[in-house]
Amino acid sequence: MSPADDDIPAFGAPPSIEDLIVLAEEGFERVPARLRAMVRGVAIQVVDFPDDDTLDEMEIESPYDLLGLYTGTPFGQKTLAVATRPDMIFLYRRPILDYWCDTGEDLGHVVRHVLIHEIGHHFGFSDADMEALEQEADEGEAEER
Repeated sequence: MSPADDDIPAFGAPPSIEDLIVLAEEGFERVPARLRAMVRGVAIQVVDFPDDDTLDEMEIESPYDLLGLYTGTPFGQKTLAVATRPDMIFLYRRPILDYWCDTGEDLGHVVRHVLIHEIGHHFGFSDADMEALEQEADEGEAEER
């Protein structure tokens, strides 16, 4: 071992899908209660990347450009007809980790941000509405400390 090796920081393995599932569960508990109550039954799934069909449908060139996605029937468009696909929120692990590394933000905060953003899409909230929900979640977290 050379003296220069002491200057190299030690890194563990990147957070796994299971690690992000835990962060998603914790993040979901920090989503404002009134919003959580509105999305009971919406499944959250963590996968490494969006599939090619999703990227093509959304006209996204790089899989790193999509951190999460709500799929299913948007809340205001539901009818008594059979749903064509189940309501789900996908969190994309590798793009989230890339964003986390680029920004230096707390990983749990990033995951919660993506959850709130995708839940907001489910209900057709504006960006301002979602920012207010994130602020509410941040204030609730600060009060817990």
